Amino acid sequence: MNRRGLIEFVIVGDHKSISIPDLSRYRTSIFRLRGLRLIHTHLQEEPLNEEDLTDLAMLRLDMMVALTIENGGLPGHIYSAHLLPDNPQKKTWEICPPRSFAELDIDFLSWIQSLEDEFNRTQDSISINKGSKEKAILISVGIKDRETLERSLEELKELAESNGLFVVDSIIQRTQNISSNTLLSDAKLKDLLIKCMQLGVDLIIFDQNLTPGQIASITDKTELRVLDRTQLILDIFAQRAHTQEGKIQVELAQLKYLLPRLKKKTQAFSRLTGGIGGRGPGETKLEIDRRRIKDRIHLLEKELIKLSNRREQRRARRKKMRLPILSIIGYTNAGKSTLFNLLTKSNFLVKDQLFSTLDPATRRLRIPCSLFTDRNYQEILITDTVGILKDLPGDLISAFRPTFEELKESNILIHLIDISNPCFPDHIEAVERILGKLDLDHIPVLRVFNKEDKVSKEEAEAICKKYNGISISALKPETLNRLFNAIERSLWEIKISKGEINPDELTNEDSFDIENENILNL
Repeated sequence: MNRRGLIEFVIVGDHKSISIPDLSRYRTSIFRLRGLRLIHTHLQEEPLNEEDLTDLAMLRLDMMVALTIENGGLPGHIYSAHLLPDNPQKKTWEICPPRSFAELDIDFLSWIQSLEDEFNRTQDSISINKGSKEKAILISVGIKDRETLERSLEELKELAESNGLFVVDSIIQRTQNISSNTLLSDAKLKDLLIKCMQLGVDLIIFDQNLTPGQIASITDKTELRVLDRTQLILDIFAQRAHTQEGKIQVELAQLKYLLPRLKKKTQAFSRLTGGIGGRGPGETKLEIDRRRIKDRIHLLEKELIKLSNRREQRRARRKKMRLPILSIIGYTNAGKSTLFNLLTKSNFLVKDQLFSTLDPATRRLRIPCSLFTDRNYQEILITDTVGILKDLPGDLISAFRPTFEELKESNILIHLIDISNPCFPDHIEAVERILGKLDLDHIPVLRVFNKEDKVSKEEAEAICKKYNGISISALKPETLNRLFNAIERSLWEIKISKGEINPDELTNEDSFDIENENILNL
């Protein structure tokens, strides 16, 4: 029944259940009630059951009403329930006390209007941060321990905020029986839908990567917009890519992700585009979209090959310069761009957020040196690269492979690590796993722990000793002394391993110590 009291559907079921028809033409906005109330009979003197309350939540009905039948066939008691706005008790619905049919006296229009006004008031009370675009709820479903899921969800929150979203809430469900259709259990899905309505949220983001079927199933059941971890990362990359090559790489990754997720919605899109005279129904809209995406992917891959050839020419010119090449790699937001700016006096964008910069950059640099008799400096080429993230989408790695291949020419990889992040051991593992996938694990790696000013001196020293690294602060030039010593030592060891230098030629007076004033005069 609609709000004017007119009957929209008469549904006849059996003694077990009824089948509710498609209600998609009635108020699809997640922020509002459906505008329909369901009045149905219970043949016994029984209250609302779990199935009734599930329908109330999943369909966002104005009210769920059960009318019992007396022995003579006359109406008996009325049981009813309705959804609730956000409240301190965190109740999702109100189950009204039973009343007899004769006692029922309610101005439904006034009552439902006041209820919707309260929904709107609580939705508006959650103001988003300045610069944020939308509200979102984050979800993680898995069998791992809760601490692991919480750490991963915290990183997803950083990704969401980096993308301009305001995270309203986070939900974790640990279960051994993950639903193949929706990941979440039906009870959790019901609670999620009500929470989204209470808080004015229509976007949910899963920490796990969803299959096309799972995205479709969750969307159909909840009418919410659904993203997974990969989609969120791809969207961030799309915003941050500025160079032609970066934009092509991101678009290629997006199309490869989208291709298997195209789904057929209706036959009304069919049109005659096949054969002489158009024999048969021709190609559907879905098939045309798929073919166009495949053609676009092929075109982008050809463009990347051209850009790769240009990059090869640049690498050839660098080889002629015979300068050592150092590349800064590391987990996203470890401070790579900050260090690069300090070393090269550049002004690349630096923000405390994930993937603030994507496009790689290379600069020529002189660093102080104490082991060369003819000069007191060493010229090198230093490159800032895109950050790495755990569970980085495979399509993204594939699209950015040409960029990562730049690292193959490096003499040393400076692995920058945020020592203040409690998850830095996982970050080290994630970066080194990616290096292995890209066949870069044969290049010497210098572990450099950044942000030493955020931990105690004793803790920094213990970590450096454990992981065989050094610590610096990219905000303090005076700490770079250790970095330059380590770079010089690594370059010297490479020359020894190649037989370019005889280690016996070193005297006791030779050292790797560099005076601080040399650093300040770079």
